[in-house]
Amino acid sequence: MRASFRLGRIVGVPVGVNWSVLVIFALIWWGLSANLFPASYPGRSVVAYFLAGLAAAVVFFLGLLAHEVSHAVVAKRNGLGVEGITLWLFGGVAELRGEARTPGAELRIAGVGPLVSLIIGAFFGVVAMVLSLAGVHGLWLGAMAWLGGINLLLALFNILPAAPLDGGRLLRAAVWKATGDRTRASVVAARAGWILGVVLIGLGLWRFLTGAGVGGLWLALIGWFLIGAATMEERQARVGSALRGVRVADVMTPQPQTASGELTVADFVDNYLFAYRHTALPLTEDGRPVGLVTLDRVRGVPSDQRGSTTLEAVACRADDLVLASPDEQLTDLLPRLNECADGRALVVVEGRLVGIVSPSDISRAVQRGHLRDQVTAAR
Repeated sequence: MRASFRLGRIVGVPVGVNWSVLVIFALIWWGLSANLFPASYPGRSVVAYFLAGLAAAVVFFLGLLAHEVSHAVVAKRNGLGVEGITLWLFGGVAELRGEARTPGAELRIAGVGPLVSLIIGAFFGVVAMVLSLAGVHGLWLGAMAWLGGINLLLALFNILPAAPLDGGRLLRAAVWKATGDRTRASVVAARAGWILGVVLIGLGLWRFLTGAGVGGLWLALIGWFLIGAATMEERQARVGSALRGVRVADVMTPQPQTASGELTVADFVDNYLFAYRHTALPLTEDGRPVGLVTLDRVRGVPSDQRGSTTLEAVACRADDLVLASPDEQLTDLLPRLNECADGRALVVVEGRLVGIVSPSDISRAVQRGHLRDQVTAAR
């Protein structure tokens, strides 16, 4: 999930927000300010409802951020890199680089998020209880009680044993520990996520048809998301198994043909297009990659502008290039490669280009890995 804008860094990890957060934030704010709080605490001013709803929504999303930051902190302590944290429509996601090395590390990384949500929920629940015992009854007590309840609900939902929820990670850690097979554990957790998604869709549609309205459709939407994410996790687990132990150097195309960014698109079409068998051309300066041109990018240049447009003008910028080292594990490269619009990685040694990895290279490696696994299983 890509961030639409960045908020900064927390514990050294970039934190971003996807535009979809604005949708759910507005819905929560409106639901509290226009419905829940006025119905539960009538007689207050519109401004009071407005401010209480805004404060509760902001604190709720800060709690989501704390949940994801805890994942990132524990992941870093267990030797994993963290690309960033992104808040989006269904909560948040900490983008981890690589996988936990042991079931215990998986357990710690997955378990800390729900624990943080549980602590936040308990804190606001205790504050609401103390205020109530002290004779304070009103709108802000309601906000505290809502924050306590929603965070406890979030913690409980997240520990459901189904991927991609944190509970699915806990299930994977348990199966991994019991069987010693990480791929099998990932498949079990993913299929549990698929089952939970089907149940939520069925329950959501039933609630909608029986008068629950938008709440039922929202539940069905969450189920649909879980099915999609669980299916993707199972696919990634099988691909990861096929590529385990494979290095970037094992699949890359070495010493690819390159060009200068000063070359015009017309020159590329006339002199490179039919002589070059690949669909991506790295641009270099003194052997160092500075861009990447694909046929799709060239195709987007109008015919009458190709003589005056340079490859540099249409290339993937240097800052957006995905760079890898020959000894890097291919499974560590894949997440970064999947986020690249051009789908390629340039392989460098001491900053100089030595190879390129394309989707077709990955596909061949996966096919060979599956064949290897089949042969191994048959022995």
